[in-house]
Amino acid sequence: MPTSLPALAFGGDYNPEQWPAAAHVEDRELMGEAGVDLVTLAVFSWAWLQPGPDQWEFGWLDRQMDDLHAAGVRVDLATATASPPPWLTHRHPEMLPVTADGRTLWPGGRQSFCPSSPVYREHALELCTRMAERYHDHPALALWHVSNELGCHNARCYCDTSAAAFRTWLRDRYDDDVARLNDAWGTAFWSQRYDDFEQVLPPRSAPTHANPTQQLDFARFSSDQLLDNFVVERDVLHRLSPGVPVTTNFMVMRQTPQMDYLRWGRELDVVSNDHYLIAAEDDGHRELAFSADLTRGTADGRPWLLMEHSTSAVNWQPRNRAKRPGEMIRNSLSHVAHGTDAVLFFQWRASRAGAEKFHSGLLPHAGTDTRQWREVVELSRLLDAVEEVSGSTARNDAAILFDYEAWWGCELDSHPSIDVRYRDRAEDLHRSLSARGVGVDVVHPSADLSAYRLVVVPTLYLVSDATVAALTAAAEAGATVVITYFSGIVDENDHIRLGGYPGAFRDLLGVRTTELLPLLAGETVRVDGLGSGAVTADTWAEDLELTGAEAVATYADGPAAGLPAVTRREVGSGVAWYVATRLDRGGTDRLVDRLVAETGIETLPGAADLVEVTRRVGADASWLFVINHGDAPAAVDVHGTDLVAGREVAGDLEVPAGGVAVVREVVREVVREAVRDTSVPGGRS
Repeated sequence: MPTSLPALAFGGDYNPEQWPAAAHVEDRELMGEAGVDLVTLAVFSWAWLQPGPDQWEFGWLDRQMDDLHAAGVRVDLATATASPPPWLTHRHPEMLPVTADGRTLWPGGRQSFCPSSPVYREHALELCTRMAERYHDHPALALWHVSNELGCHNARCYCDTSAAAFRTWLRDRYDDDVARLNDAWGTAFWSQRYDDFEQVLPPRSAPTHANPTQQLDFARFSSDQLLDNFVVERDVLHRLSPGVPVTTNFMVMRQTPQMDYLRWGRELDVVSNDHYLIAAEDDGHRELAFSADLTRGTADGRPWLLMEHSTSAVNWQPRNRAKRPGEMIRNSLSHVAHGTDAVLFFQWRASRAGAEKFHSGLLPHAGTDTRQWREVVELSRLLDAVEEVSGSTARNDAAILFDYEAWWGCELDSHPSIDVRYRDRAEDLHRSLSARGVGVDVVHPSADLSAYRLVVVPTLYLVSDATVAALTAAAEAGATVVITYFSGIVDENDHIRLGGYPGAFRDLLGVRTTELLPLLAGETVRVDGLGSGAVTADTWAEDLELTGAEAVATYADGPAAGLPAVTRREVGSGVAWYVATRLDRGGTDRLVDRLVAETGIETLPGAADLVEVTRRVGADASWLFVINHGDAPAAVDVHGTDLVAGREVAGDLEVPAGGVAVVREVVREVVREAVRDTSVPGGRS
């Protein structure tokens, strides 16, 4: 983690331009009371910094930088390019984004620009350059923050400018050979053959389903275009402000698949993420844990920054539930448990006007005589108490493979079942493993798998030959590899791998499916063999035959009655499992129980569905996080010092309902060489 940042930073977005000068004095006083030591500044300030063409006003920002420095608060300074001002879009309406059906998205919200617009890029880089030239050596500057939530509202633009940029991208991908594009896109189907790249368009609204590989390539292009917007600003900052790390805030959540963050992470000096719970979902703490582990995967295992989350309600859901007492503290410590070295919020002071005025802040509308404020101060105290974990990492025996391109491909139209969703199995298997105390890394298929004893491959619809070879090698070397249904079906061009399903994985798994048997809405089947009594499954079944594997469980009824539903095959020194249906929670838990027993991987003490137990490991110490999301006390057998309560524990830790504990464990074997290097890439630390 960069040394320019506090050890376990605490704070959030600060928008002083929304408030009169008298409020700024109060802000600094209350930031001191709350222990705020890092704020993100100028995220949406373009119109204030450049109120018109060739007009620049930096004086107000100069004062804020100076005053925050005097108050001992470091600054994550944004380039302010996240949302163009109205004067710019008024002068250049051609830069506005366009939907697939040709509708222009007009100014009045935010991110009102086409990611491919040269007009936007020209003006954004001018602003970025002026910011870097002015503040590169300011003593408050700790971090540069490019744009904000790139692609949150304008990830895919279908305008003529985007179409031209898409064609340029395709020429590069296919070596300027339209025949290669025709082959990759399968344009022999439906008379779609092109004889010139100039005929190619984005997948705009059409009479029926668009070409699936065209859709997939457009998703790739759109992610790459947004990433390039980051890279060009980053390079300006590296040139004019050397030594100061550069980040941008991802949105690794269940709802945001448009950007390939696992690829983006390689381009950031330090990875940052925004995460918000969905009030309507009852598994929020488990989705948070999965997303945090995936964020750690984008950071290649290094510590990362939680750039935004909420103290309580947000403003953008249909029903914005307020967080209950202790929930904000549990959420924050859960992110720390999974690898963040900063706990930041949107925003410091809840707004009094605008679209996000009902979004909670560190300082609520009701002021400091509130439970919410008291919890903010308590969270700051807890972070100070546990800040020694900063810089530590995870060291886990289990991995879940995750691939955004497979996500895009899996959820294209014209597939066997609309009920097959990409994150579904990944999250449920992560939940079951975590509830048994198994630490999990969520990593890209190209990651080094040699250190893992258990590798889980959920719904990897699109897969490369290199990934198949890596998984086969992992199994042969002794790992247990678990692959679920609708995996290995297509190659990188979304072409079916012929010869029977699951395509690329048939030889590894020792099975062959001749027909997919998706189930109707509400239809279930019973599966025998995963313990006493049958379990229930839905969504999926297969007409599967064994070609070297053994049947562990079979369908008791339904369209595949009597056929294998779960199989196992010994491969070299390891094992390959296939799960050919969507097991319910009980069935998933039974499967995971067997995998844990068979692999003998470590299980952390005290873990349960509502008791989250995670370990971070440093060079000379380790820390056990226990976060009790339940309504009953949790007992944990651990020895060491509870940093939260400030007491020694000797196997008798009791965490109250809704409570948290962070235990520095007594001396245990910590192998220094196994701890990943946590320095910033390129030596910028």
